[in-house]
Amino acid sequence: MLEVEKLHVRYLTPRGPVRAVDGVSFNITPGEVFGLAGESGSGKSTIAHAIMRLLHPPAVITGGQVHFGGDDVLDMDDDELNEFRWGQVSMVFQSAMNALNPVLTVGEQITDVIDRHLHLPKKEARERAAFLLDLVGIEPSRIDSYPHQLSGGMRQRVVIAIALALNPPLMIMDEPTTALDVVVQKEIMQQIEQLKEKMGFSILFITHDLSLMVEFSDRIGVMYAGEIVELAPAKELFENPLHPYTQGLMNSFPSITGPKVKLTGIPGAPPDMVEPPSGCRFHPRCPHAMEKCSTIVPRLQEIKPEHFVACHLY
Repeated sequence: MLEVEKLHVRYLTPRGPVRAVDGVSFNITPGEVFGLAGESGSGKSTIAHAIMRLLHPPAVITGGQVHFGGDDVLDMDDDELNEFRWGQVSMVFQSAMNALNPVLTVGEQITDVIDRHLHLPKKEARERAAFLLDLVGIEPSRIDSYPHQLSGGMRQRVVIAIALALNPPLMIMDEPTTALDVVVQKEIMQQIEQLKEKMGFSILFITHDLSLMVEFSDRIGVMYAGEIVELAPAKELFENPLHPYTQGLMNSFPSITGPKVKLTGIPGAPPDMVEPPSGCRFHPRCPHAMEKCSTIVPRLQEIKPEHFVACHLY
């Protein structure tokens, strides 16, 4: 369905170009949930905005290809992009309060999408908006509420309703549960799972919460410093993480069951992407770093069936 091939994105700054995304490749098949994990600044959201062609200067796509259903997204004109966005791929943005317009009712914001793309009569568009609210678990009577009159979980559901307005085959979810407590987070994720089963769309799921991602995704790509360093089915990645960075992420959240173990963080900080480290970008923080790690760039290779890793240990 979606094919991203050697995507490069730079942010142009006075210090020089920031290499935000550096040669990333992955694909998403129909009905699949593909997760992108990694700490803040690894390039996850930049990839999402590049797929939707929402990047603005100083961000520039400098190389690679994005194909959706055989169409070249990076070569689309404005009319084609208008059809592609929301009709083919929709997006649930980070922080629902910031994504919603505070001076418009939630009904107006949903019908705006419907009107722009489907050109339905006002009454039918409003009925469709009420149906979408009901679909995501909000009373249709709240259609005339403003965002500030809703709880954080309800606002997040409204953003999901807007993303579902045109039944797109692919939905990008960028940190859909950020700033929500764990109870509401679970409710939202269960709701998304039910909607996916009912409507059959695929999901590009972006988060830094690897425990949540393992539970929800079919396959996961782990990003570090603009690159995918490991790619595997979710269960395989959880049971057998190979890259030292993935292992570090796994060791940084507690287990609910089993013996108590001391949590360990990853030392250091992500690199300066204007001048990233030579060789493997993780080597300054890696407990297993070897001499060649500082000079030779490891390539992403298949170690087991469907399990890819970019590390000189393998």
